[in-house]
Amino acid sequence: MYNGKKIILGLMIFVLLVTSPVLANIGKENEPPEIDLDTPAISQLEQRQCVESPEYMLANHMRMLNEWRDKALREGKTVYISDSGKEYEMSLENGCLQCHSNQEQFCDSCHTYTEVEPYCWDCHNGSKGADLEK
Repeated sequence: MYNGKKIILGLMIFVLLVTSPVLANIGKENEPPEIDLDTPAISQLEQRQCVESPEYMLANHMRMLNEWRDKALREGKTVYISDSGKEYEMSLENGCLQCHSNQEQFCDSCHTYTEVEPYCWDCHNGSKGADLEK
């Protein structure tokens, strides 16, 4: 076999590169963070109910926020009607963050756990938000 040493070395490097994400995460904690929903705003609510069910929001909140953004900015629709029939303003700052005001514990803990960097704060004011007056 011609150049056998080079081929074997190349294959070993390839296998190392392909498996490096798995190897880098060996031994890391796999427990998801506990989400604390007891913010002052939520504690004051008579009925503790989000726009949709907690299970739905956990699985689909980014899809919903992207749809809200598109409908509000492109179509001018600013009212969301939930499965329960209740109307909500399609707004991150005037809706979601009114109750979920603990961004560091509520948003950042899960995004850090899943290693996701949302771009919400590129436009919206938040603790990490961009300065909109620039």
